[in-house]
Amino acid sequence: MNTAVIGEDGLARCPWGLSAPAYVAYHDEEWGRPVRDDQGLYERLCLEAFQSGLSWLTILRKREGFRAAFAGFEMEKVAAFDEHDVERLMADAAIVRNRAKIDAAIGNARAALEVPGGLAELIWKYADPDAPVPESMDDVPPSTPASKALSKELKRHGFRFVGPTTAYALMQACGLVDDHLAACHRRGAYL
Repeated sequence: MNTAVIGEDGLARCPWGLSAPAYVAYHDEEWGRPVRDDQGLYERLCLEAFQSGLSWLTILRKREGFRAAFAGFEMEKVAAFDEHDVERLMADAAIVRNRAKIDAAIGNARAALEVPGGLAELIWKYADPDAPVPESMDDVPPSTPASKALSKELKRHGFRFVGPTTAYALMQACGLVDDHLAACHRRGAYL
């Protein structure tokens, strides 16, 4: 199914929003809602990076484990992580145990703390409220010129695991672009 789907509650949703029970609440209550604080954006950036190559459902199911393992995504605390913390994280089955992604999450906390004006100010410069309204999932691109520019800017500041596709997933999840399908009941809900 590529177009909006009617759920048991009679509401139309993006098809992925009904593909697993855990997705319904995420789709309806979180995905696409603007996140404008540094900590919230840092958490989402980390989770999107950990998702790279995996299912988002895997990350959703491990989200509380990630929050516990990464000190609630408090950037100052994560930035202070050392090799002992990396070893602890590599042994933690509640998260995705990928050394490169763990190192990136720690490095990205350090980079975020150095961004002039803060992470939210940097990321929200790339918001695209006038993006085309997708009718079907075929209309949703994997990246855009804005996500490519955001990726480049994040990398310039020392961030890792922030390619254009990851940057676009962040933009979608955090409300910088509204990629809810035209018929989805959440389309335009956060504008």
